[in-house]
Amino acid sequence: MRRKLDKVNNRKQDQNSSGRRFAADTSAGASGGETKKRFAANRNGARSVGGGTGTSMQAKSLRTGADRENKESRPAYKQGAGTRTEDREKYSDSRPIERKKSVSAHPSHRGMAQSDIENAAITAEKKGRGLKKKKPVKILFLGGVGEIGKNMTAIEYGGDIIIIDAGLTFPNNEDMPGIDLVVPDISYLVQNKDKVKGILLTHGHEDHIGGIPYLLKELNPGTPVYGTKLTLMLADNKIQEHRIQNVTERVVQPGDKVKLGVFEVEFINVNHSISGAVALAVTTPYGLIYHSGDFKIDLTPVAGEPIDLERIAELGRQGVLLYMGESTNIERLGYTMSETVVGTTLDHLFSENMNRRLVIATFASNVHRLQQIIDLAVKYRRKVALSGRSMFKVVDAAVKIGELKIPEGVLIDIEKSKNLFDGELVIVSTGTQGEPMSALTRMASGDFNKVTIGSNDTIIISATPIPGNEKMVYRVINNLYKKGADVIYESLEKIHVSGHACQEEHKILHNLLNPKFFIPVHGEYRHLKRHALLAEELGMPERNILITEIGNCVELTDETIKLGENFSAGTRLIDGEGFEDYGTSEVMKDRLRMSAEGIFIISLAVTGNYVIDDPIIESRGYVFAGNRDADKEIKSVVHKAVEQYDYESGNKDELASAVKKALKNYIFKKTKQSPLIVVSVLEV
Repeated sequence: MRRKLDKVNNRKQDQNSSGRRFAADTSAGASGGETKKRFAANRNGARSVGGGTGTSMQAKSLRTGADRENKESRPAYKQGAGTRTEDREKYSDSRPIERKKSVSAHPSHRGMAQSDIENAAITAEKKGRGLKKKKPVKILFLGGVGEIGKNMTAIEYGGDIIIIDAGLTFPNNEDMPGIDLVVPDISYLVQNKDKVKGILLTHGHEDHIGGIPYLLKELNPGTPVYGTKLTLMLADNKIQEHRIQNVTERVVQPGDKVKLGVFEVEFINVNHSISGAVALAVTTPYGLIYHSGDFKIDLTPVAGEPIDLERIAELGRQGVLLYMGESTNIERLGYTMSETVVGTTLDHLFSENMNRRLVIATFASNVHRLQQIIDLAVKYRRKVALSGRSMFKVVDAAVKIGELKIPEGVLIDIEKSKNLFDGELVIVSTGTQGEPMSALTRMASGDFNKVTIGSNDTIIISATPIPGNEKMVYRVINNLYKKGADVIYESLEKIHVSGHACQEEHKILHNLLNPKFFIPVHGEYRHLKRHALLAEELGMPERNILITEIGNCVELTDETIKLGENFSAGTRLIDGEGFEDYGTSEVMKDRLRMSAEGIFIISLAVTGNYVIDDPIIESRGYVFAGNRDADKEIKSVVHKAVEQYDYESGNKDELASAVKKALKNYIFKKTKQSPLIVVSVLEV
């Protein structure tokens, strides 16, 4: 609401009381509350907040030394004594507020005409507007938004960048034939590698650390990597595999703080399906960014401490500018079950299958689950055999740092397990997601010579299919049933609990943090959208929420959040040890074409402009394959293309191109398909 300037002659209070009112008004004006403007939708559908009016600068220029000493120093986004909804409305008011300019009350203005006082105020305001604005904090999304996996986010201010996580995802075989791994495109980070102050790992899952070798290879040697003990142990395994030298690994624990350029990062203990998971509280020049990492609220964890809700609440009271919250289970109502529930289920399954062999498939990284299985094996006098490369690596790392305790004599080599009775053995395997080369998948298909599945086996799949993997998982389950095994999975027993928070847990965290702005992360678009809606239901204005995509740059200040200029981002496709691709090369295009429409290989022997003998034609994955009439027509097309081309004045490449073009036109006209065509010309 606009207020008129008070007249000096109309004041009933004396000069000293007027001075006190002036100080209060200007101090309030400097708090930043008047700088709110209406959010405007940008062309990307995001919302942004406008800048300030300059009134606070006027007040600042006229404030006495005593006034400055009495000014409150808390940030504008810090919550006061009002209710949650009232606070949010106060800090998100879309209208610019003009504070009462009681400038006449200031002692330095005694005896001045009102017009002179107002002119002085206008001059001060113009000077305030002319001051150079600070650059915003940039938040760069390289992965983990609009998808499950490949998590990587960078935060940048001036000459400093910190990186949160460096994950991977597994390829969709339909779109990425022959690809082993998918990691983020880090071109932007490579271009700005001198700015990178450190890499912060929230926990040791593949979708958060799997891409660390590909990142470190291209950053400056010695770039520090921060993580808890188990997280760094698992990351180091990958670094050693790639023979990367000069890596600085710095172990942290919950409660630690590190200074990285202008940023200060505090590690907050959270619960997840792996030991050593942390959230990050990042102090920036504008305020605090809270990154949740992956979390759930488990007040009865099997190992370690419960999530540090006390510290989270304290951060909320101090003031959180931006909350970046994971969204994996946002569609699930209620709360995520405690890990102790799984222990109870496993116990009764052990007792009910005393004379049967047990094969338990679980995530190798779930050290808590592994400990439960080990303890039950000891209780029921069974030996434990491990299967799967990642299982061996995680167990070895967890034992070394004391996260996993295995009594001597419990573990045996899987080769020796054939000498035991079924009731004396439990096999712990990888393959919960139906991965083609995993131990469980090979057991189900009969391709695993170390273990043959039969009618006296009970298979326990202690995991939930990751979105997109359902078909592969159910294919494995069907194959296990066909071999006569009894299969137990999540829909039959409480054999798995998620490591991710459900809706009620998210509500708790939102209320404790009470952030000014919010960005949902770690989820497909439907997850991000649902999490944004939940934040709105809790009272956050829609304009204070951004849903982002890979390649988006968010610009953040203490008063605004908006989308900035996009940057180059996407995916890197890893094939074996040497090949890397960005999904746009001819290699990937050829693979996709072969997988969809087949391949033709034409071999020609020529002399002059004549084809010697018939061309050799081979095709795979094509509708004409083996059709003699079609082969004759194709040979005729090749002969005509050679005859029409003056080979003596050309070269082999041009001839091959001419034959390829003629054959391509013929096949498309005949079948409306475009197979890959390879032409080889041999001069004789």
